[in-house]
Amino acid sequence: MRLEGATALVTGGNRGIGEAFVLAFLQRGARRVYVGTRDIANAAHLVQADPERVVAIELDVTRPDHVEAAAARCDDVDILVNNAGQFSMQRLIAAPDMSAARAEMEINYFAPLAMCRAFAPVLGRHPQSAIANVLSAGGIVAVPAMGGYSPSKFAARAMTTCVRAELAAQNTSVTALIVGSVDTRMASHVQGFKEAPATIAKAGLKAIERGTEEVDTDFLAIDVRASLARDPRALETQMRRQLGAERVSTGR
Repeated sequence: MRLEGATALVTGGNRGIGEAFVLAFLQRGARRVYVGTRDIANAAHLVQADPERVVAIELDVTRPDHVEAAAARCDDVDILVNNAGQFSMQRLIAAPDMSAARAEMEINYFAPLAMCRAFAPVLGRHPQSAIANVLSAGGIVAVPAMGGYSPSKFAARAMTTCVRAELAAQNTSVTALIVGSVDTRMASHVQGFKEAPATIAKAGLKAIERGTEEVDTDFLAIDVRASLARDPRALETQMRRQLGAERVSTGR
């Protein structure tokens, strides 16, 4: 998959990992980058930096009308990055109700699925195209302290595999990006070492170029996968112990 001359759409592209993807695409010579954001004013700084190539679009990924409008307007996209997500910091049992868990499943699973469905015909018009779903190390090991976030990322990872199979015939590669601890607003509660968003974007673009099915984007994601392979029971115990802590720790 060539990045130079490509047209990409990044959901949640106005800050954090999404913003890093937008900047990385521009640096690699993308022809156009659509920045999906619930409020286009939040992407003004990116548009101003490169008004010829950056286009901000109003996109709440949980709204079917927004998703359909984005697919109709951005009909030249050949790379889709599903980055928008939510972490409510509510436990599954201790939460007052299930609203947080439902919201996390809606945003982290159903929304990227809706984007994949809406953009599949758009991507299929190109000889080669790509989808990258920004997932989590909490999608390969259950993290009780993350409440509904971890289960939603498990679901999104399985969805990524299924979509990959369905879109293989149209030469659309579908990549799962397993992200650990990153220095973003969503991870402000996490203690310890955190990677820069640019690190995740760099790994993501490399995976898109190569058509890699799944990649661990940073140190913590690699460490979690290694720990899972080495001693899954010990890792489960470690995750359980985090329930007694107010803040999650990366252990580094």
